[in-house]
Amino acid sequence: MSIKFFYIIANKLYKFGIPILPKLIYYIQFLIFNSSVSYKCKIGNNTVFGYGGIGVVIHERAVIGNGCIIGQNITIGGRSKKYNVPIVGDRVYIGAGARILGDVKIGNNVIVGANAVVINDVPSHSIVAGIPAKVIKTNINVDDFEDF
Repeated sequence: MSIKFFYIIANKLYKFGIPILPKLIYYIQFLIFNSSVSYKCKIGNNTVFGYGGIGVVIHERAVIGNGCIIGQNITIGGRSKKYNVPIVGDRVYIGAGARILGDVKIGNNVIVGANAVVINDVPSHSIVAGIPAKVIKTNINVDDFEDF
């Protein structure tokens, strides 16, 4: 059982307008996985959490695309005094310990390196790493994702 299981149930209950059960499920997932994945955020199909999603924090307004891989201890959230939060495209691999913060748009087919701090937009088909994250490779193809 992973955090995605709890998210799916709580998100469906939230969409049906049931007020208390999604919050209860959120607290259960927090106790089990030490994670804060809001049932209000949007997480696409076939997105998986590494190690069950231990230590993952996702803002309630964040949007995550389809087919993403989210490692452990990831933060996808806002920045002080800024309303917008990250939008992550399809087929994005986010390495362990990475932080994606603020009004950031990450394109499709992107690899975010472990412990990277992403505070600027990332174009599609690229690899980013570092603090703050910088594009270290562009025009990557689907073959680069085969190992993930």
